[in-house]
Amino acid sequence: MLTVGLTGGIASGKSVVARMLQKMGCAVIEADLVAHEFLKKSSSVAQEIIAEFGAEILNSDNEIDRKKLGSIVFADAQKLARLNALTHPHVLRKIAADLEDLERGGSTEIAVVVAALHVEAGYYKTFDRLAVAWCTSEQQIARLIGRGCTKAEAEQRIRSQMPLDEKRQLADDVIDCSQSIEFTEQQTRELFARWKQLAQNKSSN
Repeated sequence: MLTVGLTGGIASGKSVVARMLQKMGCAVIEADLVAHEFLKKSSSVAQEIIAEFGAEILNSDNEIDRKKLGSIVFADAQKLARLNALTHPHVLRKIAADLEDLERGGSTEIAVVVAALHVEAGYYKTFDRLAVAWCTSEQQIARLIGRGCTKAEAEQRIRSQMPLDEKRQLADDVIDCSQSIEFTEQQTRELFARWKQLAQNKSSN
């Protein structure tokens, strides 16, 4: 099985690419969705986060409100680092276990793990390939505003991550998500065909 880390900046198009790859037959693991499970109040990790950041991050059901938490951590690099330290080890262990299950099951040739922080966390080195989805910073800001962020919040969130140009320099594969959706899909199809060949080569060795 070929493993691919798919990353990019916030609102850079990686989720769109991931959905396309899933339709083409890749197994897709989204780190954000894994992390959300650890934010549920039933999780011991969530209790650590609440103890660290206080009751102001909770909603009326005493669940962690991700928007409230985000507004705190994206405004303070130390708090963001603290949140990552609390959650990342658990998320990475769960992803590793899921990849092992996929490998054992033999149901897919290509497993794609989607995360914004593959490079920042150094986790990209564990995959066979690193793919980076990118667009312009102006497009990132516009997309984030479309999701309900203010311009200042959007810029703050983009600044909290490694610049996309630096991620692209480390990539094995790059997907340009700055143009039409059709152009993104064409590139994704070409990548999928290449990865399929690599997966077959890997399994025959």
